[in-house]
Amino acid sequence: MAWFKKDKPTESGSPPRSKSSEGMWLKCNHCREIVYRKEVDRNNKVCPKCDYHFPISVTERIGLLIDLGTFKEWDVGLEAEDPLNFHDTKPYRERVKAHQEKTGRKDALVSGEGLVNGRRVVLCVFDFSFMGGSMGSVVGEKLCRAIDRALALKVPVILVTASGGARMQEGILSLMQMAKTSSAVAKLGEAKLPFISILSDPTFGGVTASVAMLGDVIIAEPKALIGFAGPRVIEQTIKQQLPDQFQRAEFLLEHGMIDMIVERKRLKETVGTLVNHF
Repeated sequence: MAWFKKDKPTESGSPPRSKSSEGMWLKCNHCREIVYRKEVDRNNKVCPKCDYHFPISVTERIGLLIDLGTFKEWDVGLEAEDPLNFHDTKPYRERVKAHQEKTGRKDALVSGEGLVNGRRVVLCVFDFSFMGGSMGSVVGEKLCRAIDRALALKVPVILVTASGGARMQEGILSLMQMAKTSSAVAKLGEAKLPFISILSDPTFGGVTASVAMLGDVIIAEPKALIGFAGPRVIEQTIKQQLPDQFQRAEFLLEHGMIDMIVERKRLKETVGTLVNHF
């Protein structure tokens, strides 16, 4: 059973920029250097000093990967219910509503179809600005519906993740989405349809432990943080210092956890080549 309700579709758009982001300078999340915002924007939101790839909006991500004007969004109106009547510092319903107003979206995944260099694909993109891209019932349902449509259309699925993991406010219903989405991906394998997973910064928790790491090809952006538990949690648990750059994309590539690291400017070209190859 899926815990969500339908509502009228709303026009999706980029998350609003905070007042602090309107300045001329940015502090890089990786090298901590101060960089000129316009230079970062001209460079596909990539730090000119260390090549760290800043997070980008869902709209920017779709524009980066999909041929102009070809993306058609699905299931815009799916909205989370609150079967557990969950409260933390505020009721879950209020938290969801606040993020809906902030992002202009009903939940943390955008799904749809479009063309990559003229070839039809299904694309699903996590929105980290919506509750940290957490995977609840709506995210799981939208992803599974997208995969079902890909099976019917016989086209590849491309997933772009940016998530803190399972949505704790939905409890076991959120954790169930790990098995649900993994089962859906297995159907793609049975149908011999490619599943390309693109990991952006950050990808963590139950999303990493399930659907994100099931790609036929797993791509990461440079210096993206990818893991299950965060490095500070691990250090405090095992009482040991972790290796340098632990959980960065380069560390995972070196240890065989991902297949390739691709710069943003080459991402569409690489995905197009993979789709053509498959």
